[in-house]
Amino acid sequence: MIDIDIRKPLLSAVGTIELHIKLRIEERSFVAVMGESGSGKTTFLRILAGLEEATGTIRVEDEIWLSPRITLPPQKRRIGFVFQDYALFENMTVKENLLFVRRDETLARHLLEMTDLLQLADRYPAGLSGGQKQRVALCRAMMNRPRLLLMDEPLSALDPQMREKLQNDILRLHREFGTTTVMVSHDPAEIYRLADRVVQISRGRIIADGTPPELFLNRNDDALSFHGRLLETVEESGQHYAVIAIGSRIAKIPISADRLASLEGVQEIRVAFSPEAATIEAI
Repeated sequence: MIDIDIRKPLLSAVGTIELHIKLRIEERSFVAVMGESGSGKTTFLRILAGLEEATGTIRVEDEIWLSPRITLPPQKRRIGFVFQDYALFENMTVKENLLFVRRDETLARHLLEMTDLLQLADRYPAGLSGGQKQRVALCRAMMNRPRLLLMDEPLSALDPQMREKLQNDILRLHREFGTTTVMVSHDPAEIYRLADRVVQISRGRIIADGTPPELFLNRNDDALSFHGRLLETVEESGQHYAVIAIGSRIAKIPISADRLASLEGVQEIRVAFSPEAATIEAI
């Protein structure tokens, strides 16, 4: 069990806000964290990892990671962290990147076999594709058999086919190693497939918390929403559509003529989903 109650001031587009996350995470669960840019998602992960300061408490089972008197350093937290930009050592081979974390040849070979990388063990990162680099980063994060695996939009830069491959790898490693996983993602399909719990953050606060079906399928309010950028509006066969960038994805969403007029000259928008339709409004 991980008990979290942390606070930290954040500088956002609307001024200074307070990140305040109070959360209890079950052991071996897979929690997805979502929300608009600047809401505090990445900062939350970095506080869990010990890479940023905060006030409050973090207790992992009977171990204190953060309290008014204690701040456990990152190297003592037994975490794995997978970044969006891979963060591999370019002067080390794939195998050496893994063994740098822990000198365990058997575990390194097992991880490389699980992720179809064994044939690339002696290759340097410069000779790998983006998907291969992210698989190496994932394996490296698992080398210390982490109690907590943290992932910050690890698949957002990959093409759909590679994303699906990596999703399979993530789920397989999560289950085999019995790791508690917290992942930031903007992709509803990815969240639905991987997570057993979804936490949505807006302006530093949790505004929704439940299972993927509860948040994506059974909501009849606008608590499930995303901030995005309106790229253009188009008309096809008499129906108007808004073309919107949400994270790394582009969506074409039908809108009414009245709503179309309200979006004239607007760039930043909010898309709120319900089982019946999507609502688009300027912010």
